[in-house]
Amino acid sequence: MANPSKRDLVIVESPAKARTVGRFLGDDYIVKASMGHVRDLPKNDLGVDVENLTFEPTYVNVRGRASLISEIKKAAKQADSIYLATDPDREGEAISWHLVEAADLARSGNLKRVVFHEITNDAIEEAFSHPRDIDMELVNAQQARRLLDRIVGYRLSPVLWSKVKRGLSAGRVQSVALRIIVDREREIEAFKPKEYWVITVDLETETKEKKFNLTANLTSVPDQKGKPVVDNETTALEIKKDLDAGRYSVSKVTSREVKQRPRPPFTTSTLQQQAARSFRFNAQRTMRIAQDLYEGIELGSAEPVGLITYMRTDSVNLAQNALDEAMTFIKSNYGDEYTNGPKRYHTRSKAAQEAHEAIRPTSVDYTPEKVAKFLSQEQLRLYTMIWKRTLASQMADAIVDNTGVDITAKTENGSEYIVRATGSVIKFDGYRRLYIETKDEDAEDENSNQLPPLNDGNNLTKVKVDADQKFTQPPPRYTEANLIRFLEEQGIGRPSTYASIVGTIERRYYVDRQKSRFKPTPMGVAVSDFLSNYFANIMDTGFTSDM
Repeated sequence: MANPSKRDLVIVESPAKARTVGRFLGDDYIVKASMGHVRDLPKNDLGVDVENLTFEPTYVNVRGRASLISEIKKAAKQADSIYLATDPDREGEAISWHLVEAADLARSGNLKRVVFHEITNDAIEEAFSHPRDIDMELVNAQQARRLLDRIVGYRLSPVLWSKVKRGLSAGRVQSVALRIIVDREREIEAFKPKEYWVITVDLETETKEKKFNLTANLTSVPDQKGKPVVDNETTALEIKKDLDAGRYSVSKVTSREVKQRPRPPFTTSTLQQQAARSFRFNAQRTMRIAQDLYEGIELGSAEPVGLITYMRTDSVNLAQNALDEAMTFIKSNYGDEYTNGPKRYHTRSKAAQEAHEAIRPTSVDYTPEKVAKFLSQEQLRLYTMIWKRTLASQMADAIVDNTGVDITAKTENGSEYIVRATGSVIKFDGYRRLYIETKDEDAEDENSNQLPPLNDGNNLTKVKVDADQKFTQPPPRYTEANLIRFLEEQGIGRPSTYASIVGTIERRYYVDRQKSRFKPTPMGVAVSDFLSNYFANIMDTGFTSDM
């Protein structure tokens, strides 16, 4: 690809990525790492012209980058071509543009932008075969958010210093996230629990082979329509007395076949959510591990291999080659019945960049078993989850038989109660053979016991009746997983910002974690209330999501 007399220059963000990309490109290229951004707004000045309403930014070189910029300039002068190979998102596009400005790379007659979503030989070859110009629409989108964040933070933070406490910070997204947590705490504080009673009946039936036990819930009481309301002990004990003396027989059996679809491949936010549920990883830890898996792992040699595709994405698309590879693997390892062709998913996010791919293994042949000895424990756990979720997304639906049994309890005075038992049987495990997702702690349990074979008119023996006092519960505090999900659903922030949003409000001591859930500190409440009272627009979720 390159002129043998000169080595072309390739610029990426990190040394790890530089090593992996350099291995694939060979000796005709020199690969440099920019170490992230080389220019930014000044630390000690607003850096945005708001006085004349031009909003023109003033950028300065990041402190400590002077020698690196000089090194890039020197390498650029000695290169035939310069390839800007920063990450394939807005931030990566902006880094490339800032590199051009800071190192005066526009002087080169052969400046090219290349993007790839996985660090593999095929992906890099494809990218270098189809270079393009810097996309200024992406650059300007990044600049607009950066400038707005600076204006909001720079104007609001000093107000917090004078009115609340010195050293505090405010931000366009972090302050809204804090308000969401504070609002939930207020809901919890205002909640008034209501008493209710749960009445269950343990029953027994017998076949020639064995005895079966089942538990049924009260669903109908005499002289009440709809779901029974049992909100006091007197009523509960009266019903319990009737049921204790009742005679039980099956009045109706219903069975329905249900298909359970696999979940789509991971996006940034769903990866962060699932890692939080499954492993208690915070968002920053998840992204650090994912970055290592993306940039390259040494698999038994000095040559690193990128194991996953780019980890900052809101797309659930899979490339055709990934779909084909998954189909082949599933048929070979699980059988033809475990796939019925490629499954294509579409994101619900209006802002999603569908040209990107979901987070997936660069090759399904890198099974967790094959790479386990080369990965740390946390890398293996995250990689295994990504590998399984990707493959499961292309497997056949699970088929479940859901069964409901209505049982009539006839009392001594002739009145009738209805209790209901439910159960499910997996007829075909489908994708569940490989992957079952960990749920939120407050999610409803989908699992249900298998019921014995029953028919209308079958008599059952009562074992015991339980009447348990309960109280309604307030809405739960946010976990990191469901806070990120809520932010995404509301269109607040971007995949690349969720980890830093959570990290900032924790680092500022605006929130504490109690049993993995966020509780605002008194300082966090004070900051949120002050900003909500005096800067209502900034604290409005609609305003932030429209940015």
